Amino acid sequence: MSYLSEFLGVIVLIYLGGSVNANVSLAKTKGHGSGWIVTAVGWAVAVMVPVMMFERFGGAHFNPAVTLGFAMSGDFEWSKVPGYFAAQLAGGIIGGLLVWLQFRLHFDATDDRDVKLGVFATSPAIRSTADNFFSEFFTTFLLVFAIIGAIAAAPVHPGPIGIAGIVLAVGTGLGGTTGYAINPARDLGPRIAYWLAPMKNKRDPDWGYAWIPVAAPLLGGGFAGLVGMFMFL
Repeated sequence: MSYLSEFLGVIVLIYLGGSVNANVSLAKTKGHGSGWIVTAVGWAVAVMVPVMMFERFGGAHFNPAVTLGFAMSGDFEWSKVPGYFAAQLAGGIIGGLLVWLQFRLHFDATDDRDVKLGVFATSPAIRSTADNFFSEFFTTFLLVFAIIGAIAAAPVHPGPIGIAGIVLAVGTGLGGTTGYAINPARDLGPRIAYWLAPMKNKRDPDWGYAWIPVAAPLLGGGFAGLVGMFMFL
């Protein structure tokens, strides 16, 4: 059940979060141009909803960086990590395809190909491999470190609202450099969905950048788990 809950939870996360991106940025939507705060709040709520739905089944990671961080801290079985990774990535692909179906006409009505890709995948505001990697690494480190610390400090799990608050703080404060992927499944899964979707006038998926929002969050989350093991557990 835990693998299924990760798969379904990431579908919900990406369907809601990706739809925020689409509603804000695509042509002729009701929310077009509503801005960064709407995006940040929308993604925080998009994380909160599947945590509320599925937390009781398997910990509600919905993020390979969180899974790796918990494994590094000793709070999650290593034998389950590959299965969680696979379920999370698959959920990201399906969620991304649902976003495309939901906004299919608006993708066709949008001329800017970079905007279309940006609904699915992150990209840096200023492209610099070292700086972009640094940003995703430390942003994800803070996310996972804060989650581990909050769980350790509280008599009960901080819950959906607490997790959403951490994501909101990270997004509004640190997200403007790279779009804060902070989750390999959130970036790679929808990026694959974009590549698969039969969309008019689309650009390449920017595979040259795609490794950064996968590798940097994994390393940042793993390092957060290692530090958290000594600090909190």
